Amino acid sequence: MNVKRIAALAALAIGLGTGVEMAGGASAALPAAVMGAGTIAPMLEAVTPAVVNIAVLSKAPQVENPLLRDPFFRHFFNIPDMPQQRPRASAGSGVIVDAHKGYVVTNNHVVENAQEIVVTLKDRRRFTATLVGRDAATDIAVLKIGADRLTALPMGDSDRLKVGDFAVAIGNPFGLGQTVTSGIISALGRSGLKVEGYEDFIQTDASINPGNSGGALVNFQGELIGINTAIIGPAGGSVGIGFAVPTSIVRTVMDQIVEYGQVRRGRLGVAIQDLTPELAESLNVEGDQGAVIAKVESGSAADRAGLRSGDVVTSVDGRPVHSAADLRNRVGLVRVGTPVQLQVVRRGKEQTLTVQTQR
Repeated sequence: MNVKRIAALAALAIGLGTGVEMAGGASAALPAAVMGAGTIAPMLEAVTPAVVNIAVLSKAPQVENPLLRDPFFRHFFNIPDMPQQRPRASAGSGVIVDAHKGYVVTNNHVVENAQEIVVTLKDRRRFTATLVGRDAATDIAVLKIGADRLTALPMGDSDRLKVGDFAVAIGNPFGLGQTVTSGIISALGRSGLKVEGYEDFIQTDASINPGNSGGALVNFQGELIGINTAIIGPAGGSVGIGFAVPTSIVRTVMDQIVEYGQVRRGRLGVAIQDLTPELAESLNVEGDQGAVIAKVESGSAADRAGLRSGDVVTSVDGRPVHSAADLRNRVGLVRVGTPVQLQVVRRGKEQTLTVQTQR
């Protein structure tokens, strides 16, 4: 099935975006004097060509009785041959992050089980994309398109975000075409949206709706700060609570996917739990921010580094650890074999231990 056919199927379900072509391969940047001008239109003119529509053709899941696959069973009961599964068209959004190599970042759930993927740029050019790799645990996938005159969105530092910072979501909600919504950062470090996975979501009240998945969350400086990935709302609609994977995770996952085709996660070999006020008092730790080492596996990386049960990890490579999930996220996204520095509190005294992660 060719590119035009896939795009047409997706258009029936979700529509395609429109816009004006922006030539060049340089990263989008904030034009001078935007701030204080009463509009972010100049910034959006620079960054929106980096946000793309993604059309996906896949087989619809079909529940069937295994007996129906048996030709003798069908013949005995005079059951006709099973019809072929019809292709299902769906769509989402993506962000160009490397204009020269044609890398596009999107959500894993947008391209999961895809047979063919077509990327449509703002200038209406369409390209069949190659899946470089995907990571279900962080819901991030990387595509590659062979195109010139692309605009890439530079990555900002999501670790510097503060609640109250302005944010803009760009994507293709409900198939209406490229759409921009604005709001603020409502919360940071959100988790608990999925049963498993690495969660450290940015929460925003910029409207995020079905079809926005894989789109860009940007700051007013025109930098990518997150990949829109989830919403909470009745009937899947926006009620001002949307979530994005921060660029601190996106960058790490993307680099490993590009290099290995997958994410190679490191581990310490410990069981951990949240630091409660009661535990903090018994372990002689001030505050309730950190992760408690409940158990250390014998012979593990943590054991060799000198970690002990009862240690409280307060930071990883200088970045604060607020909870057990926080520690799991930070270590789980470090490449196998990479040394990490852990700041720990043991019997009321701080010390630094270096642990080399293992598979």
